[in-house]
Amino acid sequence: MKKTFVFGHKKPDSDSVMSAIGLSYLKNQLGYNTEARVLGNINKESMYALKYFNIKPPKYLNDVKLQLKDVDYHKGFYVKDTESIYDGYQAMLKEELTGLPVIKEDGSFAGLITIKNLSHIIVNENIEALYTSYNNLINVLKGEEINRCSEEIIGNLIVAAYRSTTFMSNVKLEKNNILIVGDRHSVIEYAVNSGVKLIILSGDSYIKEEHIEIAKKNNVNIIRTPYDTYRVARLVGLTNYIKTMIKIYNPAKFLNSDFVSDVVDINNKLKHTNYPVVDKNNKCLGLLKITDLSEKHPKKVILVDHNEKLQSVEGLDEAEILEIFDHHNLGSITTNNPINFRNMSVGSTCTIVYTLYKERDIEIPKHIAGALLSGILSDTLILKSPTATNKDAEAVETLAKIAEVDYFEYGLNLLKSGTSLAGMSKEDVLYNDYKLFTVNDKNFAIGQFFTMNFDEIEKEIDEYVKVIDNVAEANNYALVALYVTDIIKNGSYVIFNTKGSGIMDVAYQTSINQGYFIPGCVSRKKHVVPLIMEILEN
Repeated sequence: MKKTFVFGHKKPDSDSVMSAIGLSYLKNQLGYNTEARVLGNINKESMYALKYFNIKPPKYLNDVKLQLKDVDYHKGFYVKDTESIYDGYQAMLKEELTGLPVIKEDGSFAGLITIKNLSHIIVNENIEALYTSYNNLINVLKGEEINRCSEEIIGNLIVAAYRSTTFMSNVKLEKNNILIVGDRHSVIEYAVNSGVKLIILSGDSYIKEEHIEIAKKNNVNIIRTPYDTYRVARLVGLTNYIKTMIKIYNPAKFLNSDFVSDVVDINNKLKHTNYPVVDKNNKCLGLLKITDLSEKHPKKVILVDHNEKLQSVEGLDEAEILEIFDHHNLGSITTNNPINFRNMSVGSTCTIVYTLYKERDIEIPKHIAGALLSGILSDTLILKSPTATNKDAEAVETLAKIAEVDYFEYGLNLLKSGTSLAGMSKEDVLYNDYKLFTVNDKNFAIGQFFTMNFDEIEKEIDEYVKVIDNVAEANNYALVALYVTDIIKNGSYVIFNTKGSGIMDVAYQTSINQGYFIPGCVSRKKHVVPLIMEILEN
């Protein structure tokens, strides 16, 4: 079963991280194969909760773009460089392909041959030398082993086409000769006494025991084939190692991790039909026929704590969204097929996940209870936020018992863990909990940072404005605002981009200076986003 990724938004807060962990555990208990991931750095607050409840932090997910590994290319289609040209030709005929990757003994990619190369060998080329194996000769010529002295056969071909006396008088046999001969005992005797490399007996020809004994003493390999001399002469060249005909040693090839979009772009320039596929160690994995790109299996994802495309993972359009669980307003994400979308007016996505456990009667273990509790306490400011509902309070009471903590004491320590500015840059503070929104083709961004000591930020407020101005200008955002929330004072200080001052003045119907304190403003979802959206809509 292919794994499904469960993740929140690009700037993961505790609710985003913990709801992904909680939902993934639930899905796996129900028989699915899921894994919680994050789309950005895990903040201090979330790390505090993960360490407290001994939970392994989710891995980072860079994107869900289609890769070659998600495509039904011809996986495992290649031949070893010691297989015969004939076998390579048959492999291409069987798969109806016009290209064939060749690999070395260790599996690494050696080169590419094409049906054009093979056709030239089969139709036009006169083979006079062999570099092959005894086994290849047996397989291609449907041969019978009479005497085997060597595993590898290297030599020059000679066909005993003259009368026996003429042949023995005019042809001097050497140690590296490979003789094709029929039922001509005098020529065979001449060959075994000369110690040739190999005798191929055509037409199931009889060979005397005395000649076999001489062959054994002189290390002469002998094979008998039912094919007549003419057919042997035509086929024997195809017993050569396929590596002898590699014309393209370094063709255009792709990694199985390459994005399909990049493959399409490159193919639009090269316009080849086939491309070898390798891994990062150059191990050949198969062949991509360009038409294979239509047979794809998108990555499967479940979104939590967001349903805005701008807030989600790169390549989401190329993935298959199975479900969404969120507690925000409806955003911009669309799907090709109907999905399960659970949107509840509660203070935390973790409350929704808790509800799912109850609906399915799945036991919540201590560490998962701690994770879900942390997400709710963070998003509802220990149930003090106006977004907090009775459902959140009910979930907190139950989860705190399972997690064996005093929710208020633990909640204070959780929030305090994320308020320290130690080691944080201005960008870190802005992006700590940062979300993008769109209205009427206009984008705006709201960051939120919790602290109980705004004085530290106020001392460098001009530097914060410069950072925010740069972000707004670089991305052409109508507004970028950082709300510094003090849960003790029950309000937020706001810092915003200079060009966004008009929006802020209209939103709050007063002249808003940098660092202005807004009483009662603690929830981005309730107190900030709807207000800004209304201004931009009008």
